Amino acid sequence: MSYDCKDLTAFHGVWVFCEQRQGKLMPTNFELVSEARKLADELGTEVVGLVLGSDCSGMPQEIAGYGADKVIVCEHPLLKDYTTDAYAKVVCDVIIDKKPEVFLIGATNIGRDLGPRCAARLHTGLTADCTHLDIDTKKYIEFLRKNSTIDIDKAKWNYEDKGLKMTRPAFGGHLMATIICPRFRPQMSTVRPGVMKRAPFDQAKADAVVVEKFNVELAESDMKVKVLEIVKEAKKLVDLIGADIIVSVGHGISSNVEEGIKLGQELADALGGVLGSSRAVVDAGWLSADHQVGQTGKTVHPKLYIALGISGAIQHKAGMQDSECIIAVNKNSAAPIFEIADYGICGDLFSVVPMMVEAANAVKEGKAF
Repeated sequence: MSYDCKDLTAFHGVWVFCEQRQGKLMPTNFELVSEARKLADELGTEVVGLVLGSDCSGMPQEIAGYGADKVIVCEHPLLKDYTTDAYAKVVCDVIIDKKPEVFLIGATNIGRDLGPRCAARLHTGLTADCTHLDIDTKKYIEFLRKNSTIDIDKAKWNYEDKGLKMTRPAFGGHLMATIICPRFRPQMSTVRPGVMKRAPFDQAKADAVVVEKFNVELAESDMKVKVLEIVKEAKKLVDLIGADIIVSVGHGISSNVEEGIKLGQELADALGGVLGSSRAVVDAGWLSADHQVGQTGKTVHPKLYIALGISGAIQHKAGMQDSECIIAVNKNSAAPIFEIADYGICGDLFSVVPMMVEAANAVKEGKAF
Protein backbone atom coordinates (compact mmCIF):
# COMPACT_ATOMS: atom_id res chain seq x y z
CA MET A 1 0.00 0.00 0.00
CA SER A 2 1.55 3.31 -1.09
CA TYR A 3 1.93 5.98 1.57
CA ASP A 4 3.56 9.38 1.25
CA CYS A 5 3.39 11.33 4.52
CA LYS A 6 4.75 14.44 2.73
CA ASP A 7 1.92 14.76 0.18
CA LEU A 8 -0.17 17.10 2.30
CA THR A 9 -2.98 17.41 -0.25
CA ALA A 10 -3.85 13.72 0.12
CA PHE A 11 -4.85 14.02 3.78
CA HIS A 12 -8.31 15.04 4.98
CA GLY A 13 -10.40 14.84 8.12
CA VAL A 14 -9.93 15.22 11.86
CA TRP A 15 -9.77 11.81 13.51
CA VAL A 16 -10.02 10.69 17.12
CA PHE A 17 -8.76 7.38 18.48
CA CYS A 18 -11.66 6.28 20.70
CA GLU A 19 -10.25 4.18 23.49
CA GLN A 20 -12.35 1.40 24.98
CA ARG A 21 -11.56 -0.83 27.90
CA GLN A 22 -13.44 -4.09 28.34
CA GLY A 23 -16.19 -2.87 26.03
CA LYS A 24 -16.64 0.55 27.64
CA LEU A 25 -15.66 3.84 25.97
CA MET A 26 -13.48 6.19 28.02
CA PRO A 27 -14.84 9.69 28.90
CA THR A 28 -11.78 11.31 27.28
CA ASN A 29 -13.09 10.20 23.88
CA PHE A 30 -16.12 12.48 24.15
CA GLU A 31 -13.97 15.47 25.07
CA LEU A 32 -11.72 14.85 22.07
CA VAL A 33 -14.60 14.32 19.63
CA SER A 34 -16.17 17.58 20.84
CA GLU A 35 -12.89 19.41 20.27
CA ALA A 36 -12.36 17.67 16.92
CA ARG A 37 -15.76 18.97 15.82
CA LYS A 38 -14.57 22.57 16.35
CA LEU A 39 -11.30 21.97 14.50
CA ALA A 40 -13.02 20.20 11.61
CA ASP A 41 -15.55 23.00 11.19
CA GLU A 42 -12.68 25.47 10.80
CA LEU A 43 -11.06 23.21 8.20
CA GLY A 44 -14.32 22.43 6.44
CA THR A 45 -13.84 18.70 6.84
CA GLU A 46 -15.34 15.71 8.67
CA VAL A 47 -14.81 14.22 12.12
CA VAL A 48 -14.04 10.51 12.21
CA GLY A 49 -13.90 8.31 15.27
CA LEU A 50 -11.70 5.20 15.17
CA VAL A 51 -12.56 2.39 17.58
CA LEU A 52 -10.82 -0.98 17.97
CA GLY A 53 -12.08 -4.03 19.84
CA SER A 54 -13.63 -7.46 19.55
CA ASP A 55 -17.24 -6.24 19.85
CA CYS A 56 -17.89 -2.53 19.28
CA SER A 57 -21.68 -2.64 18.96
CA GLY A 58 -23.36 0.52 20.20
CA MET A 59 -20.12 2.49 20.36
CA PRO A 60 -20.44 4.37 17.02
CA GLN A 61 -23.72 5.99 18.07
CA GLU A 62 -22.26 7.00 21.43
CA ILE A 63 -19.23 8.58 19.73
CA ALA A 64 -21.30 10.34 17.06
CA GLY A 65 -23.54 11.95 19.65
CA TYR A 66 -20.65 14.26 20.54
CA GLY A 67 -19.91 15.35 16.98
CA ALA A 68 -18.43 12.57 14.83
CA ASP A 69 -19.74 12.29 11.27
CA LYS A 70 -18.34 8.81 10.76
CA VAL A 71 -16.99 6.02 12.93
CA ILE A 72 -14.58 3.45 11.56
CA VAL A 73 -14.84 0.15 13.43
CA CYS A 74 -12.00 -2.36 13.57
CA GLU A 75 -13.17 -5.64 15.10
CA HIS A 76 -11.00 -8.72 15.66
CA PRO A 77 -10.66 -11.25 18.50
CA LEU A 78 -7.03 -10.18 19.00
CA LEU A 79 -8.16 -6.58 19.63
CA LYS A 80 -10.29 -7.47 22.66
CA ASP A 81 -7.59 -6.29 25.09
CA TYR A 82 -5.06 -3.57 24.36
CA THR A 83 -1.59 -4.63 23.24
CA THR A 84 0.89 -2.22 21.70
CA ASP A 85 1.78 -4.43 18.74
CA ALA A 86 -1.77 -5.26 17.65
CA TYR A 87 -3.26 -1.80 18.13
CA ALA A 88 -0.30 0.03 16.55
CA LYS A 89 -0.45 -2.20 13.47
CA VAL A 90 -4.18 -1.81 12.93
CA VAL A 91 -4.22 1.94 13.61
CA CYS A 92 -1.35 2.48 11.16
CA ASP A 93 -3.03 0.26 8.56
CA VAL A 94 -6.18 2.41 8.74
CA ILE A 95 -4.26 5.70 8.65
CA ILE A 96 -2.18 4.61 5.67
CA ASP A 97 -5.35 3.61 3.82
CA LYS A 98 -7.59 6.56 4.75
CA LYS A 99 -5.04 9.40 5.29
CA PRO A 100 -6.45 11.67 8.04
CA GLU A 101 -5.08 15.20 8.29
CA VAL A 102 -5.26 15.35 12.09
CA PHE A 103 -5.18 12.40 14.50
CA LEU A 104 -5.97 12.96 18.20
CA ILE A 105 -5.40 10.49 21.02
CA GLY A 106 -6.21 10.84 24.71
CA ALA A 107 -3.11 11.13 26.90
CA THR A 108 -4.14 8.13 28.99
CA ASN A 109 -1.77 5.28 29.84
CA ILE A 110 -2.85 3.53 26.64
CA GLY A 111 -2.73 6.69 24.53
CA ARG A 112 0.75 7.61 25.73
CA ASP A 113 1.93 4.15 24.72
CA LEU A 114 0.12 3.97 21.38
CA GLY A 115 0.71 7.52 20.08
CA PRO A 116 4.52 7.53 19.77
CA ARG A 117 4.58 4.01 18.35
CA CYS A 118 2.19 4.99 15.56
CA ALA A 119 3.93 8.32 14.86
CA ALA A 120 7.29 6.57 14.47
CA ARG A 121 5.85 4.01 12.05
CA LEU A 122 4.11 6.73 10.03
CA HIS A 123 7.23 8.96 9.95
CA THR A 124 5.33 11.95 11.30
CA GLY A 125 5.49 14.11 14.41
CA LEU A 126 3.65 13.76 17.70
CA THR A 127 3.04 16.46 20.30
CA ALA A 128 2.44 14.81 23.66
CA ASP A 129 0.19 15.87 26.55
CA CYS A 130 -1.42 18.89 24.84
CA THR A 131 -3.65 21.25 26.78
CA HIS A 132 -4.77 23.51 23.90
CA LEU A 133 -5.36 23.06 20.16
CA ASP A 134 -5.96 25.64 17.42
CA ILE A 135 -6.46 25.75 13.66
CA ASP A 136 -7.60 29.33 13.08
CA THR A 137 -4.68 31.75 13.52
CA LYS A 138 -6.89 34.56 14.84
CA LYS A 139 -8.20 32.31 17.62
CA TYR A 140 -4.65 31.22 18.41
CA ILE A 141 -3.58 34.87 18.71
CA GLU A 142 -6.43 35.53 21.16
CA PHE A 143 -5.29 32.52 23.18
CA LEU A 144 -1.78 33.98 23.29
CA ARG A 145 -3.06 37.39 24.42
CA LYS A 146 -4.56 35.77 27.50
CA ASN A 147 -1.90 33.16 28.22
CA SER A 148 1.49 34.51 27.14
CA THR A 149 3.81 37.51 27.40
CA ILE A 150 4.40 37.69 23.64
CA ASP A 151 4.03 41.14 22.07
CA ILE A 152 1.25 40.05 19.74
CA ASP A 153 1.07 43.30 17.79
CA LYS A 154 4.75 43.24 16.82
CA ALA A 155 4.79 39.59 15.75
CA LYS A 156 4.21 38.54 12.13
CA TRP A 157 1.37 36.11 11.50
CA ASN A 158 0.31 33.98 8.56
CA TYR A 159 -3.46 34.16 8.72
CA GLU A 160 -3.80 31.65 5.89
CA ASP A 161 -2.05 28.94 7.90
CA LYS A 162 -4.46 26.06 8.55
CA GLY A 163 -1.97 23.83 10.32
CA LEU A 164 -2.71 22.41 13.77
CA LYS A 165 -1.13 24.45 16.55
CA MET A 166 -0.53 22.12 19.49
CA THR A 167 0.20 23.76 22.84
CA ARG A 168 1.58 21.91 25.85
CA PRO A 169 3.43 22.65 29.10
CA ALA A 170 7.23 22.54 28.89
CA PHE A 171 10.11 22.71 31.38
CA GLY A 172 8.03 21.39 34.24
CA GLY A 173 5.13 23.71 33.45
CA HIS A 174 7.19 26.90 33.63
CA LEU A 175 6.65 27.56 29.90
CA MET A 176 3.96 26.83 27.34
CA ALA A 177 5.25 25.56 24.00
CA THR A 178 3.27 25.54 20.77
CA ILE A 179 4.42 22.91 18.30
CA ILE A 180 3.53 22.56 14.63
CA CYS A 181 4.03 19.77 12.11
CA PRO A 182 4.19 21.59 8.75
CA ARG A 183 5.89 18.95 6.57
CA PHE A 184 4.29 15.62 7.46
CA ARG A 185 0.83 14.12 7.95
CA PRO A 186 -1.11 13.25 9.91
CA GLN A 187 -0.57 15.92 12.54
CA MET A 188 -0.69 13.85 15.72
CA SER A 189 -1.33 14.87 19.29
CA THR A 190 -2.07 13.22 22.60
CA VAL A 191 -4.40 15.43 24.64
CA ARG A 192 -4.52 15.58 28.42
CA PRO A 193 -7.83 14.27 29.83
CA GLY A 194 -10.10 16.93 31.27
CA VAL A 195 -8.77 19.94 29.35
CA MET A 196 -11.31 19.95 26.52
CA LYS A 197 -14.97 20.66 27.20
CA ARG A 198 -17.41 17.95 26.28
CA ALA A 199 -20.30 19.08 24.07
CA PRO A 200 -23.89 18.13 24.97
CA PHE A 201 -24.94 14.76 23.57
CA ASP A 202 -26.96 15.12 20.34
CA GLN A 203 -29.24 12.17 19.63
CA ALA A 204 -29.88 13.34 16.06
CA LYS A 205 -26.15 13.17 15.31
CA ALA A 206 -25.97 9.77 16.95
CA ASP A 207 -28.78 8.47 14.75
CA ALA A 208 -27.19 9.92 11.58
CA VAL A 209 -23.72 8.42 12.07
CA VAL A 210 -22.06 6.62 9.18
CA VAL A 211 -20.44 3.38 10.35
CA GLU A 212 -17.65 1.83 8.31
CA LYS A 213 -16.19 -1.60 9.05
CA PHE A 214 -12.49 -1.83 8.25
CA ASN A 215 -11.06 -5.15 7.09
CA VAL A 216 -8.57 -5.98 9.85
CA GLU A 217 -5.54 -8.06 8.88
CA LEU A 218 -4.03 -9.33 12.12
CA ALA A 219 -2.39 -12.58 13.16
CA GLU A 220 -0.76 -13.99 16.29
CA SER A 221 2.60 -13.55 14.56
CA ASP A 222 2.08 -9.76 14.55
CA MET A 223 2.07 -9.73 18.35
CA LYS A 224 5.15 -10.08 20.49
CA VAL A 225 3.16 -9.85 23.72
CA LYS A 226 0.09 -11.81 24.79
CA VAL A 227 -2.24 -10.67 27.57
CA LEU A 228 -2.81 -13.58 29.92
CA GLU A 229 -4.77 -11.81 32.64
CA ILE A 230 -5.98 -8.33 33.56
CA VAL A 231 -5.82 -7.53 37.28
CA LYS A 232 -7.34 -4.28 38.50
CA GLU A 233 -5.47 -2.60 41.33
CA ALA A 234 -7.77 -1.76 44.22
CA LYS A 235 -6.39 1.72 44.81
CA LYS A 236 -8.65 4.63 45.59
CA LEU A 237 -7.68 7.74 43.62
CA VAL A 238 -9.11 11.22 43.80
CA ASP A 239 -11.46 11.97 40.88
CA LEU A 240 -10.65 15.63 40.34
CA ILE A 241 -11.77 15.75 36.71
CA GLY A 242 -15.30 14.54 37.47
CA ALA A 243 -15.75 16.60 40.64
CA ASP A 244 -18.24 19.51 40.84
CA ILE A 245 -16.58 20.95 43.95
CA ILE A 246 -12.83 21.01 44.63
CA VAL A 247 -11.08 22.41 47.69
CA SER A 248 -7.34 22.75 47.03
CA VAL A 249 -4.56 23.45 49.51
CA GLY A 250 -1.27 25.12 48.67
CA HIS A 251 2.07 26.06 50.22
CA GLY A 252 0.19 28.29 52.67
CA ILE A 253 -0.40 25.23 54.87
CA SER A 254 3.36 24.84 55.45
CA SER A 255 3.26 26.23 59.00
CA ASN A 256 1.07 23.28 60.04
CA VAL A 257 0.77 20.79 57.22
CA GLU A 258 -1.26 18.16 59.03
CA GLU A 259 -3.81 20.71 60.27
CA GLY A 260 -3.95 22.43 56.88
CA ILE A 261 -4.76 19.19 55.03
CA LYS A 262 -7.28 18.27 57.74
CA LEU A 263 -9.07 21.62 57.36
CA GLY A 264 -9.09 21.32 53.56
CA GLN A 265 -10.59 17.83 53.78
CA GLU A 266 -13.19 18.97 56.33
CA LEU A 267 -14.30 21.80 54.05
CA ALA A 268 -14.42 19.47 51.04
CA ASP A 269 -16.51 16.95 53.01
CA ALA A 270 -18.87 19.68 54.28
CA LEU A 271 -19.47 20.87 50.70
CA GLY A 272 -19.65 17.39 49.16
CA GLY A 273 -16.45 17.89 47.18
CA VAL A 274 -12.94 16.45 46.92
CA LEU A 275 -9.52 17.60 48.09
CA GLY A 276 -7.01 18.93 45.56
CA SER A 277 -3.65 20.65 45.85
CA SER A 278 -1.05 22.76 44.14
CA ARG A 279 2.17 21.29 42.77
CA ALA A 280 4.14 22.62 45.76
CA VAL A 281 2.14 20.38 48.10
CA VAL A 282 2.75 17.28 45.97
CA ASP A 283 6.45 18.07 45.46
CA ALA A 284 6.84 18.38 49.23
CA GLY A 285 5.29 14.93 49.67
CA TRP A 286 2.33 16.21 51.70
CA LEU A 287 -0.27 14.76 49.30
CA SER A 288 -0.09 12.20 46.49
CA ALA A 289 0.09 13.24 42.82
CA ASP A 290 -3.55 12.34 42.09
CA HIS A 291 -4.55 15.46 44.09
CA GLN A 292 -2.53 17.87 41.93
CA VAL A 293 -4.27 20.58 39.90
CA GLY A 294 -2.37 22.54 37.25
CA GLN A 295 -0.48 22.29 33.99
CA THR A 296 1.59 19.37 35.27
CA GLY A 297 -1.35 17.91 37.20
CA LYS A 298 -5.01 17.74 36.22
CA THR A 299 -6.99 20.40 34.39
CA VAL A 300 -10.40 20.81 36.04
CA HIS A 301 -13.67 22.66 35.37
CA PRO A 302 -15.71 22.30 38.58
CA LYS A 303 -18.73 24.35 39.49
CA LEU A 304 -16.88 25.56 42.61
CA TYR A 305 -13.12 25.76 43.17
CA ILE A 306 -11.78 26.89 46.55
CA ALA A 307 -8.05 27.72 46.74
CA LEU A 308 -6.62 27.70 50.26
CA GLY A 309 -3.15 29.17 50.67
CA ILE A 310 -2.42 28.97 46.94
CA SER A 311 -0.58 31.98 45.51
CA GLY A 312 -1.82 31.39 41.96
CA ALA A 313 1.26 30.72 39.85
CA ILE A 314 0.45 30.61 36.12
CA GLN A 315 0.95 26.83 36.09
CA HIS A 316 -1.78 26.35 38.69
CA LYS A 317 -4.15 28.94 37.24
CA ALA A 318 -3.98 27.25 33.83
CA GLY A 319 -5.40 24.10 35.38
CA MET A 320 -8.41 25.64 37.14
CA GLN A 321 -9.19 29.11 35.76
CA ASP A 322 -12.20 27.85 33.79
CA SER A 323 -14.02 26.83 36.99
CA GLU A 324 -17.53 28.32 37.17
CA CYS A 325 -16.89 29.95 40.56
CA ILE A 326 -13.52 30.49 42.26
CA ILE A 327 -13.05 31.37 45.93
CA ALA A 328 -9.53 32.19 47.15
CA VAL A 329 -8.23 32.42 50.71
CA ASN A 330 -4.73 33.88 51.08
CA LYS A 331 -2.88 36.11 53.56
CA ASN A 332 -1.17 38.00 50.72
CA SER A 333 -3.54 40.57 49.25
CA ALA A 334 -1.31 40.78 46.14
CA ALA A 335 -1.44 37.02 45.42
CA PRO A 336 -2.11 36.38 41.70
CA ILE A 337 -4.94 33.97 42.58
CA PHE A 338 -7.11 37.00 43.43
CA GLU A 339 -6.87 38.15 39.79
CA ILE A 340 -9.13 35.28 38.66
CA ALA A 341 -11.12 34.70 41.86
CA ASP A 342 -14.82 35.53 41.91
CA TYR A 343 -14.59 35.92 45.68
CA GLY A 344 -11.41 36.61 47.63
CA ILE A 345 -10.78 36.40 51.37
CA CYS A 346 -7.55 38.02 52.54
CA GLY A 347 -6.77 36.19 55.76
CA ASP A 348 -5.10 33.27 57.49
CA LEU A 349 -6.65 30.04 56.21
CA PHE A 350 -6.27 28.45 59.65
CA SER A 351 -8.70 31.07 60.98
CA VAL A 352 -10.95 31.41 57.94
CA VAL A 353 -11.53 27.77 56.98
CA PRO A 354 -13.07 26.66 60.32
CA MET A 355 -15.67 29.40 59.85
CA MET A 356 -16.33 28.21 56.30
CA VAL A 357 -16.77 24.63 57.53
CA GLU A 358 -19.15 25.79 60.27
CA ALA A 359 -21.21 27.77 57.76
CA ALA A 360 -21.34 24.88 55.27
CA ASN A 361 -22.47 22.42 57.97
CA ALA A 362 -25.11 24.87 59.21
CA VAL A 363 -26.57 25.17 55.70
CA LYS A 364 -26.58 21.37 55.33
CA GLU A 365 -28.47 21.00 58.59
CA GLY A 366 -30.96 23.68 57.59
CA LYS A 367 -29.83 26.06 60.30
CA ALA A 368 -29.46 29.80 59.93
CA PHE A 369 -25.87 31.04 60.01
